[in-house]
Amino acid sequence: MESQTIIDSAEVPAVSSPKKVNWKQVGAYIGLTFGLTVLLDLALFLTGGLTSPAVGIALQFQMLLPAFSAMLLGMFFFKDSPIYLKNNQTKSKWFTWYFLFFTLLYAAAVITSFIQPDLTMTLSSVMLLPSLIGMILVLVLRAVGGKETFASVGMAAGKAKYWYLFALGILLFTGSQTILNWVFNLGEKVDLAPLLAQGAAAGMSATVFMIILTVQTVLLGPFLGLLITFGEEYGWRGYLQPALMGLGRIRGVALLGVIWGVWHWPVIWMGYNYPAHPILGSLLMVLFCVGLAFVLGYAVLKGKGIWIAAFLHALVNQSTSFFMGILYAPKDMSFSFGIGIPGLIMLGLVVLWILRDPIWKENE
Repeated sequence: MESQTIIDSAEVPAVSSPKKVNWKQVGAYIGLTFGLTVLLDLALFLTGGLTSPAVGIALQFQMLLPAFSAMLLGMFFFKDSPIYLKNNQTKSKWFTWYFLFFTLLYAAAVITSFIQPDLTMTLSSVMLLPSLIGMILVLVLRAVGGKETFASVGMAAGKAKYWYLFALGILLFTGSQTILNWVFNLGEKVDLAPLLAQGAAAGMSATVFMIILTVQTVLLGPFLGLLITFGEEYGWRGYLQPALMGLGRIRGVALLGVIWGVWHWPVIWMGYNYPAHPILGSLLMVLFCVGLAFVLGYAVLKGKGIWIAAFLHALVNQSTSFFMGILYAPKDMSFSFGIGIPGLIMLGLVVLWILRDPIWKENE
């Protein structure tokens, strides 16, 4: 019997394969998600772009918008949705209500940060509390309502062994990208003196401080940011991936990856991810998102859960931040391993390998 992790590991697939794509619903979802995102990024651009003190909290808020859109439409407009209010009789409905509230609370924090930039750091810290409350709510509802509470509405956690296996694969991949950047001299060592000084001030040796930093960033960080990455993953993998399965699993995930990549374009144009390469960076982000869509989509199909994708998404962010932001930073993100051209070639090889699994041909 499979062990359980965080929410449930029910044998109910998180992704089904409908006979045809409901393009009206898909269009409404994409339109709402992109519309809200463009409004947010326009506000960010007008208040200083990436130099704005509010950029960090604003980008976190952006990650909530895909799930917010999917839940808003699913709860109130898509009558065939498992989370439609009249259909969902499970206790998961309290979580969907909470997530809508959480997103609106984040919106208020972002607006306040735009108006009062000096409050941004305080608000970022304060927002950790409702994020933690949300995860506690998930655990409580799962314990009270049983395994079908989330599995029946496409929010299962997934099988425990796939959490471990995919997490190990991601750590190996992101770590290898940093090693390859070092081997080919595509980066430079990060000056750790300011960080080590913080540890020394707290009475810690450099070794102890780095161990704590590693644990905090790579092991603890993905769980602390789980509700934020769920904001993307329930939208992309929870709603849009099954909605596009009528095209076939491979074509559906590929199209999702393109949509996901284009969704990042406004911040790419402001200089995020690929500084000094807005046009090339836009193309590279689409390719990266297509590749990552296959990896995360594969995890959802194999692990039969959405929360596994949220965890892996957080792990990609945290491990990349650690390996390439703390240990060895790429000189040029567009032409280095990681999210640059060499890294995308490596990611493409991973995708070709996972596409060998017969699971991609099921239900076609």
